[in-house]
Amino acid sequence: MSRKGRPPLTELEAALGHRFTDRALLEHALTHISALPVASRIASYQRLEFLGDRVLGLTVADMLFHAYPDDEEGAMSRRLADLVRKETCAAVAATWNVGPHLKLGTGESQSGVRKRTTILGDVCEALIGAVFLDGGYEAARGTVERGWGERLRSPLTPPSDAKTALQEWAQARTLKAPTYRLVSRTGPDHNPRFVIAVDVETQQSAEGEGRSKRLAEMAAAAAFMAREGVSFSDEEGADG
Repeated sequence: MSRKGRPPLTELEAALGHRFTDRALLEHALTHISALPVASRIASYQRLEFLGDRVLGLTVADMLFHAYPDDEEGAMSRRLADLVRKETCAAVAATWNVGPHLKLGTGESQSGVRKRTTILGDVCEALIGAVFLDGGYEAARGTVERGWGERLRSPLTPPSDAKTALQEWAQARTLKAPTYRLVSRTGPDHNPRFVIAVDVETQQSAEGEGRSKRLAEMAAAAAFMAREGVSFSDEEGADG
């Protein structure tokens, strides 16, 4: 698999804290479906993402169980939801500088996909899955602890007033009000997942995911504000 135009994998391995015995697993975790012919799409990162999502959830749950011995189940569940949501995974992927390593189709490589929250979040989970297959649970746990250790002590929650805060941010800069559009809806009717993008004129879009359109819109607004370095208080939480 050609790596033309992409940084050496050793840089990403250093960020993950794991040196791969089977580099093909690492390349697999970085391969977007657009880079593959239709007949070979199973070779994208999606299966590894499925595995990594479960490894991440188990590892973070175990970390929370030991880090917060006085928390009841509900509090730990809220912390877990904060820490494994797509926006947090994307933020971790950004610290690993995953974007330049992605293998994309020609069109996607020119369209800003390398910075898209949903893609980075998915690849983050795929990388954890790849580490798990290559080095076992302890290796994967080390990668998760490396990426989530600080976040575990101060989890990121999309504020319930994120949309209001974003609208005020736009108004202060004499920009038009933010608009929201549906990117995708997946999952069964009883457990849907929505991905919503928020657009603000002259600005790059941001995406969020949630169990309803409202929650996905709030997550998108929160992702936009986080990218701009704007903080604001959370009174109620967002994904309950």
